[in-house]
Amino acid sequence: MLDHHSALIYVMVLVSASDGDMTDAELEAIGENVKYLPIFDDFEVDRLPEVTRECTHMLAGESGLDGTLERIRDALPAKLYETAYAVACDIAAADVKASQEELRLLEMLRHTLGVDRLCAAAIERGARARHMRL
Repeated sequence: MLDHHSALIYVMVLVSASDGDMTDAELEAIGENVKYLPIFDDFEVDRLPEVTRECTHMLAGESGLDGTLERIRDALPAKLYETAYAVACDIAAADVKASQEELRLLEMLRHTLGVDRLCAAAIERGARARHMRL
């Protein structure tokens, strides 16, 4: 069983890996989220590479992406569903432009977690605003 920290990290790894290219900007965003978001205050940052490896092994397993998304949902309390969607959007927004694969994964995550469209749109807009560049 995943804990909530691992589930949130899995979400970020899934988004980053969805297009087959985990960019430096995405990896940096994952690290910064884990270091600075209050939900990770009691997480040992040294465990980040281990949790990332666990996620890639789960994805490669027989349950694949759908099973991984279900395990993420089952590991998170409902009050963290929007947080999970928000960290996913942060990773997608870390690059200049989100890929079609990242957008599709966000849609799958939104449906799996039951985040309604209005909340999702607000979260997406907030991520876009935080990651805006001139």
